[in-house]
Amino acid sequence: MFGILCATVEEIAALRARLDVAPGTERHGPTRVWRGRFGDAPLVLAQAGIGKVNAAAAATLLLGVFGATRLVFCGVAGGLDPDLPVGAVLLADRLAIHDYGVMAAGRLTATRSGLVPLGAPELDRLAPVPAEVSAILERLAAILRTQVEAPVRLGGIVTADYFLNCAETRQDLHARFGAQAIDMESGAVNQVAMAWGAPLYVIRTLSDLAGEESHLTYPQMAQMAAHNSALCVLDLLALLREVDVGATAP
Repeated sequence: MFGILCATVEEIAALRARLDVAPGTERHGPTRVWRGRFGDAPLVLAQAGIGKVNAAAAATLLLGVFGATRLVFCGVAGGLDPDLPVGAVLLADRLAIHDYGVMAAGRLTATRSGLVPLGAPELDRLAPVPAEVSAILERLAAILRTQVEAPVRLGGIVTADYFLNCAETRQDLHARFGAQAIDMESGAVNQVAMAWGAPLYVIRTLSDLAGEESHLTYPQMAQMAAHNSALCVLDLLALLREVDVGATAP
């Protein structure tokens, strides 16, 4: 079963317009859920809400209560890489939460999330996704490059519980981690998916370049970015179904 998540109103509207989901919604705490199908495969679609806590709660709900076996996180992100414009599609092949760690002497030393921070090594790179996920994303990128006018890249996403509106921090995160984008959910969903042994596919479209004017460009571009990400989800689901059929063929 596919479990598809997003955070915002714009993102859920774009997904519901393109997926075969029932009109009725279920409310589970902060999470709204719709049941549906992609061809003959069942799916559940969830609007998690913004931030790591909401995202982790929604991912756990889809895996533990609804029985999702694969997760897709779709939506918008802030750009960190100066070579990628607003509208670029990013398929996450590396992920990490970067605002978890030890605060001492007025400085946060980031460590891998989920570990006891004291004594843990400093986070200096993003964790690669599993090889089978990366292989699917490579195939998806090849498909999308024939359909999407904007750049399509595999790249790294850092996650934090803040909206980045600072050019200096954007440059630092790109230099430190080689990350292409920042969001507020993907790293948390990844941590949950890893704990459950479920593959996660993250699709993000850049809605702003996370600098000093990102609060001005985001409202205008969020709807476009959500639309583009939702279209990419359809290609991903079709590709995964193709792989499923191939795996079961005699």
